[in-house]
Amino acid sequence: MANTTELYNEWLEKAVKDPDLKTELESVKGKDEEINDRFYRDLEFGTGGLRGVIGAGTNRMNVYTVGKATQGLANYLKNTGKSDLKVAVAYDSRIKSDVFAKHAASIFAANGITANIYTELMPTPMLSWAVRALGCDAGIIVTASHNPAKYNGYKVYGSDGCQVTLEAAEKILGEIEKLNIFADVKSGDFEQFVNEGKIKYIGQDVIDEYIANVKKQSIHPELCAKSGLKVVYTPLNGAGNKPVRRILKEIGINNVVVVKEQEMPDGNFTTCPYPNPEIKEALHLGLELCKTEKPDLLLATDPDSDRVGIAVPDGDKYVLFTGNEVGAMLLEYICKERTAAGTMPANPVAVKTIVTTDLVKAIAAKYGVELREVLTGFKFIGEQIGFLEAKGEENRYIFGFEESYGYLAGSYVRDKDAVVASMLICEMAAFYRSQGISLVQARAKMYSDYGFYCNKLDTFTFEGETGMKKMNAIMDTLRNEKLDSVAGLKVIGKADYKLSVKTDYESGKTEELTLPKSNVITFYLEDNASVVIRPSGTEPKIKLYYTTVGTSVEDAAEKQVKLSADFTKIVG
Repeated sequence: MANTTELYNEWLEKAVKDPDLKTELESVKGKDEEINDRFYRDLEFGTGGLRGVIGAGTNRMNVYTVGKATQGLANYLKNTGKSDLKVAVAYDSRIKSDVFAKHAASIFAANGITANIYTELMPTPMLSWAVRALGCDAGIIVTASHNPAKYNGYKVYGSDGCQVTLEAAEKILGEIEKLNIFADVKSGDFEQFVNEGKIKYIGQDVIDEYIANVKKQSIHPELCAKSGLKVVYTPLNGAGNKPVRRILKEIGINNVVVVKEQEMPDGNFTTCPYPNPEIKEALHLGLELCKTEKPDLLLATDPDSDRVGIAVPDGDKYVLFTGNEVGAMLLEYICKERTAAGTMPANPVAVKTIVTTDLVKAIAAKYGVELREVLTGFKFIGEQIGFLEAKGEENRYIFGFEESYGYLAGSYVRDKDAVVASMLICEMAAFYRSQGISLVQARAKMYSDYGFYCNKLDTFTFEGETGMKKMNAIMDTLRNEKLDSVAGLKVIGKADYKLSVKTDYESGKTEELTLPKSNVITFYLEDNASVVIRPSGTEPKIKLYYTTVGTSVEDAAEKQVKLSADFTKIVG
């Protein structure tokens, strides 16, 4: 790779497709540190596709980095030798999402690949749906999910509607690396390609079929209309606004109050700088509206509407539920009510990631559900549905979720889906209301029945080139040095998913881990506690997932606080 000064000068000369890039490049002239950060590497392409800060440079999201990735994907698809190739394209509300999506569609068209693109912003699960419904060979969606406004991204999906596997991502990356970012990307005029039929708009029939498949996941379709449930909803200025409101209306929830400031698309996310329903700050306006509207439920979906967070009344205040709590409650609701209704399949399967609460193991065991554990990333949950489908057994899949507020019931898509999750959360609330209990009371009963678990996440950010090096050094230290105890709890074992080995410290025995290699380490501690540590695949962060079990919710939380304090000294 050329040095950063040479790359900067080349971009200053050739990056002319987007005037914003020229302005930005001129503004950093002579600022070596800023130039270096933009050009010290190529934006990394992996199973999560691309994700980065919007701007000028090889380490930024712009029409050139998106174009190079798209040309690499096009070449990868053409190498399959298949004729009549076609892809699906979608985008969310982020800055330049529509620009990048249309640019990508034009590149596919210029390469003889038919691009099917939605006419407006759509949720990520609706991209997964379009790939499958239209029989596409691949799909892309331009989104950075729940990241701050300065980010955008580019996710790639295979013909199965799942995000691409590591093997496919490596092959696509191989094609990308062969290309000159300015000379080797084919393109053309978007509108001309539309007129020629090389780019096609995805029709309303595809959207309607998606909604119909979401509704099929309902267990008690009659309950919501009878419940009188009142909902405050915020799409956080993203793609969930239309589909979530449509599904709620179709299941009979007519009293939906939308947070006006966050209703319409806004890539600047002016009222929620970090539009992540996992954090309370993003729900601030929704919680304020709850004070006057007094709903039974607050729903918040992230910008690409694949995650959903909730808050519910508890006395005179509203409390937030975690992704682990909502996922566990949905699994229990689905298991209990499908069993009672006689719609539970034989040998049912549920799937969770390794960082998701172990509380669901007890729920699955009670209802005779096979619980499969996979690496972090919903593509691995989608992959399990694919394995079942290959055997003609996809109906065995009943539910999958990850702690980061992503849920999926049904096999119609292969990614987390905030539309179906919003529907089922409302239905679950209506069901418990019909039983005379609130969601807070239902949560308390779940803990009482299955154990008092506390699951928390700590995140440490490491920006820039030096940050990346520090992250790698921390993981190397944790991998190579033995921890004896943390927060007064003895470390009894360790699983290293990069080395594919699990070690029991007490017996000295090791066993091979069969999941794909991944830069993840789990420490097992006394009292059923554990800590999972992994660098984010899409952000410059290290994430620590704590599990503690206690005699009460408070006891478990107290143990977690001590664990967090000790690991902060190690990682922070």
